[in-house]
Amino acid sequence: MHELGIVFHIIDALEETARENDLTSIERVTIQLGEVSTVIADYLTDCWNWAVKNKPLLEDCKMEVEPIPAVTHCEACGRDYGTVAHGRICPHCGSERTYLLTGSEILIKEIAAC
Repeated sequence: MHELGIVFHIIDALEETARENDLTSIERVTIQLGEVSTVIADYLTDCWNWAVKNKPLLEDCKMEVEPIPAVTHCEACGRDYGTVAHGRICPHCGSERTYLLTGSEILIKEIAAC
């Protein structure tokens, strides 16, 4: 379960942000999670809820997860399409000359603090 490791990285980033900005409490963090990132949102949230219990800065902090759709671009025809629905082969022209544009990211989008 790599979700716990990701949670620890998020906590480290939040603690660093808090130090840099003299924050004493963070109420909410919004995470953007790519559709094909291999991270399971429910596992991430469960790990988050467990990990923040012993962090005074984050003990009441809620994590919100926003999905980022997986979108693939075809170099042959120049069109974009939904990765999950169609995979690696372009549904428009049948080419395999494709690459993922979005959907594998894990990003901290927003931090709400007091």
